[in-house]
Amino acid sequence: MKITLRLIFFLVAAVALVAVVFSYWQVRQEEYRLKSDLEKRASVIADSFKIAVEPFLLSDNAQHLQRIVDKFSNRERLLGIAIHDVRENPVVVSTGFLSRLQANPGVTAEGIQEVERLGVEHGSFSGSGKEALYAHTVPLMTGDKISHALTLFYDTGYVRERVLRLWINSFWRVSIQAFLIALTTFLIIYLNVMAPIKKTTEWIKRVRKGEPARSLEAKEQLLLGPLAEEIVQMARSLETARLAAEEEARLRYSSESRWTPERLKEFVRLKLQDRPLVVVSNREPYMHIKTAKEIECIVPASGLVTALEPVLNACGGTWIAQGSGNADRETVDQHNRIRVPPQEPKYTLRRVWVDKDTEKGFYCGFSNEGLWPLCHIAHTRPIFRGGDWADYKAVNKKFAQAVLQELEGVADPYVLIQDYHFALLPHLIKSAKPDARVAIFWHIPWPNPESFGICPWYKYLLQGMLGADIVGFHTQFHCNNFIESVDRFLESRIDYEHFTINREGRTTWIKPFPISINFNPTEENSAQKTETRESLLKKYGLQAQWLGVGVDRLDYTKGILERFRAIENLLESHEAFRGKFTFVQMGAPSRTMIPKYKEFIDEIARETERINAKYKIKNWQPILLLMKHHSHQDILPFYKAADVCLVTSLHDGMNLVAKEFIAARDDERGVLVLSQFTGAARELRDALIVNPYDIGQTSEAIKTALAMTVKEQSERMKKMRNTVKENNVYRWAGALVNQLTEVRLGPEDKSA
Repeated sequence: MKITLRLIFFLVAAVALVAVVFSYWQVRQEEYRLKSDLEKRASVIADSFKIAVEPFLLSDNAQHLQRIVDKFSNRERLLGIAIHDVRENPVVVSTGFLSRLQANPGVTAEGIQEVERLGVEHGSFSGSGKEALYAHTVPLMTGDKISHALTLFYDTGYVRERVLRLWINSFWRVSIQAFLIALTTFLIIYLNVMAPIKKTTEWIKRVRKGEPARSLEAKEQLLLGPLAEEIVQMARSLETARLAAEEEARLRYSSESRWTPERLKEFVRLKLQDRPLVVVSNREPYMHIKTAKEIECIVPASGLVTALEPVLNACGGTWIAQGSGNADRETVDQHNRIRVPPQEPKYTLRRVWVDKDTEKGFYCGFSNEGLWPLCHIAHTRPIFRGGDWADYKAVNKKFAQAVLQELEGVADPYVLIQDYHFALLPHLIKSAKPDARVAIFWHIPWPNPESFGICPWYKYLLQGMLGADIVGFHTQFHCNNFIESVDRFLESRIDYEHFTINREGRTTWIKPFPISINFNPTEENSAQKTETRESLLKKYGLQAQWLGVGVDRLDYTKGILERFRAIENLLESHEAFRGKFTFVQMGAPSRTMIPKYKEFIDEIARETERINAKYKIKNWQPILLLMKHHSHQDILPFYKAADVCLVTSLHDGMNLVAKEFIAARDDERGVLVLSQFTGAARELRDALIVNPYDIGQTSEAIKTALAMTVKEQSERMKKMRNTVKENNVYRWAGALVNQLTEVRLGPEDKSA
């Protein structure tokens, strides 16, 4: 409170000082204006009066002069008129004014002397208060000589009164301003500083005591926004540490082996032993975007970030990725590096720049028009162009240079390469840095040798990947396909017992590492506002008894069209579901610069319109297509309210949507219909497994899901939740790091 009063005092004092200085200047200006007006008016009247009296000076007619003087006196603050001879003797004076003139003999002396000496009119102010006068003297001529002096006497008290009134008005204005400023300052400080501090203090107390505390919105606090944000981060860190400690204690007590972020961090520290780790991916974990007001740092939606960031947070390594934000270049240093996360930097993000033309061939062309359809056996013909292959090689070389720059002078580093964008990178790194332990994880399926042989440059891809010490896939099936492809196309020695490939004296391990999600739904579910099926559909003017949901990128490998036709078949075969079952498809547009994807998105829209037109009634339609990018907070209410979730991929490495749906169902309700062609189908055996190409089978699976008893739903969901909980993303990351640290380099690897 003392600080508040001190602040108010200094603000009021500063305002008062400014007001006084301004008022003084205003008063001086007003006083100068009034006196100037008086001088001008006196000069005009004196000249006129001079013309009237000069002829009578020769006639020496004092009576006539007296009448003229009396006639003009007492007008417009004119107190009196006097005519003196050059010896300063009064000749004619306004009636009643002589006594005042005799009481102030010096009033006219100066004027008469100046007039006689210079021969021009003269004005002067004298006296104070009620006796404040202005005397204006002009010479009177008799012939060619100055014989007399005419003086006009004005009352200038009104000038003092006007000045005083200005000072009084200024005083009240300053007083009111000071009061309003003091009140406003107090309210601002109270509402934006004192109240938020009190609120934040109570919030921290609750967090410290382990009590549930509602979210503290820093954006609502204008003055304490940045400070509040830091406090929130600190409090969340304390809360996370407390929950982690409790979870670790519970796991030890119950002898469970579930992986947590803290366990992963400690594991990574012990395994890496302060040796550097470099992660390489096409997508960056943090992106800087220009907004209307500032540069904003965002986290792109990616399971990869969720999986690998705890590893780098633990060991403080380097993440190398392509810069894709429109403000990325403005936020890095001269070496294209930036420390992240922004709130609490723990590792380095190194950005690589790829020009648009090269990126088009590398990413849109070879990666997503070539390798993507090649590996996803979804009956979409892959397109291979020589120019795209050249761009793919160029980008892989550019990333290799970036990796080697980061590893310069570093002994025995670890490198984790992510996905099909960098098949050539392991060989490029290993050739230049033999002592590096390199792993590549292939996040999409690996086709059989016959399909893979379609690619004109299959040998280069295999040779590039075999530069790694470890090649990881989601499933053992994909590992088998990769080994068979190597066996078919390259001369090598394969150990099927240990799943290793030895080529040119270097051994590569081929291992399955099924990726997962962060199964920790307690925090997000508690913060999520509960919405019912009715409230979700009401926003779109719909009603339904049953709700289905699908969440996918709008990709031809996700089986979305087959899913819609299965719903159409359900309504055709079982009329009881008409008007009662609505399926919400949440689809994020993807790779729209590729013609095949544009055509596919248009086809999805047409198919939705066709089926809806066929069955739609007043306030119901079978399919609600929400075609935009959705955040996890947007999707979660639909997960929690859905009776059935459809994951009908035609071919998928894992598919994390299935696991996200299971994690969201803390009520142990809902049914998962899952494609047999997903990696998740190997783990989630209690889902209803279907062949997405069999429209009738998928339709019957939806019917079975909607008719399933609560007890059976609970039994199935409970088993799947335990599976996802145990095999979470931290276990995946730990297994990958553990396998990499177990790699033993031979003499040929250690030699430069």
